[in-house]
Amino acid sequence: MLKDDAEHPIPEGWRTTFREIARAFAAGDYELRHHPLENVAPVPPAIARHIAANVAAYGAALAPLNDATWDWSVYRWMEDYWLVLVDLTTVAEPVSDLTIHAKLREGQGARLEIDSVHIP
Repeated sequence: MLKDDAEHPIPEGWRTTFREIARAFAAGDYELRHHPLENVAPVPPAIARHIAANVAAYGAALAPLNDATWDWSVYRWMEDYWLVLVDLTTVAEPVSDLTIHAKLREGQGARLEIDSVHIP
């Protein structure tokens, strides 16, 4: 992943991970308790409740990611981590306004940390 001020498409290697996260969220597992993923930190309960509330307020059920999401999803270097924004798919929209907001820190054992799902 690049360390500059520009936005870049999500690398292929991380797309599978985000597909699995979206699949877990669509199943209501916002803590990733039942869908643990390598290199992804469990979502703290308070953040999971916030995500669930935002999804409920949006009014459409989440669905597995549509390939069109990669046309909009990006990452960017933020001085000591990469900010990753992935647009989610709902049953009504291939690319919704709901976005996963996550951080990826570099180093050995780099783990993705999900901060939120909301409309930016």
